[in-house]
Amino acid sequence: MRKINVFDTTLRDGEQSAGVNLNFQEKLEIAKQLERLGVDIIEAGFPASSQGDFSSVQAIAQTVKGSSVTGLARSLERDIETTWEALKDSAEPRIHVFLATSPIHMEYKLKMTPDEVVENAVAAVKLAASKFPQVQWSAEDASRTELPFLARIIKEVIDAGATVINLPDTVGYTTPYEIGQMFKYVSENVSNIHKAILSTHNHDDLGMAVANSLAAIQNGAGQVECTINGIGERAGNAALEEIAVALNIRQDHYQADTGIVLKEIKRTSTLVSKLTGMVVPSNKAVVGNNAFAHESGIHQDGVLKNKETYEIITPELVGVSSNRMVLGKHSGRHAFKDKLKELGFNGTDEELQKIFIAFKDLADKKKEITEEDLFALMTEATVGTAIAHYELETLQVNYGTINIPTATITMKLPSGEVVQEAATGSGSVEAIYNTLERVIDGPVLLTDYRIQSISGGRDALAEVYVNVKYDGVESSGRGTAHDVLEASAKAYINAVNRTINRQQYNQKLTKSVNV
Repeated sequence: MRKINVFDTTLRDGEQSAGVNLNFQEKLEIAKQLERLGVDIIEAGFPASSQGDFSSVQAIAQTVKGSSVTGLARSLERDIETTWEALKDSAEPRIHVFLATSPIHMEYKLKMTPDEVVENAVAAVKLAASKFPQVQWSAEDASRTELPFLARIIKEVIDAGATVINLPDTVGYTTPYEIGQMFKYVSENVSNIHKAILSTHNHDDLGMAVANSLAAIQNGAGQVECTINGIGERAGNAALEEIAVALNIRQDHYQADTGIVLKEIKRTSTLVSKLTGMVVPSNKAVVGNNAFAHESGIHQDGVLKNKETYEIITPELVGVSSNRMVLGKHSGRHAFKDKLKELGFNGTDEELQKIFIAFKDLADKKKEITEEDLFALMTEATVGTAIAHYELETLQVNYGTINIPTATITMKLPSGEVVQEAATGSGSVEAIYNTLERVIDGPVLLTDYRIQSISGGRDALAEVYVNVKYDGVESSGRGTAHDVLEASAKAYINAVNRTINRQQYNQKLTKSVNV
């Protein structure tokens, strides 16, 4: 049974998804959950791209010790030097250097000849190898690269010190058969290939990222690059959860497996979904809400007689609990604390107390508290909030089928002053947002609004995600509450507060760099 290394790029390629902007604390929380998931390598970001990314990568490298942490770098000396500074304190310093190799990229993007590309790649890898014990080199757009040239440059960079060779399908162009042939060709035509691990990185533009990843593994790849929920640039990346479960369920076919802790999959998926605002489709393989649902009478009958008739994956395998109700209004602090630890909570006593108070408040309104509810409260308390420059104190909405919806809001301003404002709208949510616009200093443009329930039932918690443009900066926000209108207001204010926090953080970084 071959061991396949899992290289997770949720925090780098995944964060490039349109509309996603994670803050420092959110990135760190995801990294710690990826460590619990058993990911071999975490690509924490692109350190040379910004001071903020540098700081995030550095903090993750200093915190996470159970997974190797890496950072992306172009084949430039300053990128490699910056990446070393960010990662030198990690348990296993590792760098991911890339350079395009396809004819179209070399001619139009790089404006370099094939010989110049080889020379540049070799120089970059030599510099990286002089600092890092593990050097991964990627042939960007490998799937559209001429195979003889691909074999030539791979041999050269391995001689220069590369320990991992990644052959990405950068634009999601290839097919399972073609990628299999590419890996087979490289394995057979690069004389020193035994000195490096082959890696595969696939995009989902044609919906074949997971299939291409599995085909690459069948043909020699020892590492697979993927993201949680398949998020990423354009149509996304290969989904980690699908690859890990496929290799586990079909070990008879692939003769390969990962070290992923499968029972952590659902929790990781939920965390990434909440923090990015990218909702997991109900029909999504492995982690979708309908992944283990059976509506057809024939299917239901078969499952009741023997689950294996229509279920090849058990919910418990990926961490989906069949016991929905976990705590109630009479549950004590000790039982509550134990349950949160079971869910992966490792926050402070102050955060625990904050969550416990929110739990008791919810228990007075909701008869059954589920794991999903607890996870939402936990996320909100530990990483789901921004420093409150604007604070919602009271909200009153008047609505009727023959009345104009009106919202009245009392809010605490950054100055500490408390103000009250009211406005109307064509609906209750618009009335709330029109009122908030009157209170908040500067124009706010709402570009996206989404709402979903945390769990089933009429008393479910509501979760609202918004994207706004405030002070010229795009930001996302989220709010969770028992009432959908309160959740809507919280999400809007959260997005504004996140923008202010980011601006202040950037100003602080700029000052420290100048000093």
